[in-house]
Amino acid sequence: MDNLSIAAVSGLQSRMVSLDLLANNLANSATGGFKNDREYYGLYASEDSQNAIDGGIGTTLPVVERQWTDFSPGILQTTGNPLDVALPGKGFFAINGPNGTLYTRNGSLQVLASGELGSSDGYPVQNAGGGTIHLAPAQSVTITPDGTVQQEGATAGQIVVVDFKSTDSLQKVGSTNFQNTGKTAPQPMANPGVQQGKLEGSNVPVADAAMRLVGVMRQFEMLQKAIGISSDMDTKAIQEVARVTA
Repeated sequence: MDNLSIAAVSGLQSRMVSLDLLANNLANSATGGFKNDREYYGLYASEDSQNAIDGGIGTTLPVVERQWTDFSPGILQTTGNPLDVALPGKGFFAINGPNGTLYTRNGSLQVLASGELGSSDGYPVQNAGGGTIHLAPAQSVTITPDGTVQQEGATAGQIVVVDFKSTDSLQKVGSTNFQNTGKTAPQPMANPGVQQGKLEGSNVPVADAAMRLVGVMRQFEMLQKAIGISSDMDTKAIQEVARVTA
């Protein structure tokens, strides 16, 4: 394969990754607590490009080395639902996932069938005193700024809110949950400023994401044409060689 085709195919592959990320971002632009995913580009020198059959010089190829998550806060939206909570600044709610503790900014809570206070994904919210928070049915719920959950003046528990020195160790699990893959332990927040009746919206800049989507699609089309041109050039070269030998 010639250098032009190698570079075009590498470009197509990286643009496919970009399209997947952009499509997922736009699909979750209305999901509470969703964090925007972006790609980090790099250059890769493949063995094929360094030993090109046409004798050309080596070519560095564009690749997506990794994706990263933008943890900037979204806009807080008033819902009036007493089970909706939001964090105006830093921090994450701690919940019991199927394989350990997960962290989320999505404060759309619900009362599970077990009577536990849980996330929108159905995972119980962790209680600062250990265990989970159980709520009585048909009773009003009050959640104070420090995360204390009260019913009829009695304390049912306190929502665990933690923060990380660095979010680099957080890996996305699902759409709005994160798993700590690093060795740094989360630190409890004493004054998280929990706001009841509000939800944090997605931080996806919809207009910018839509424009980037159009741009990446145009690049994809141009790279497809480049592969077609390379194929035509190879075909013409074979035909010319055949005429000379004939």
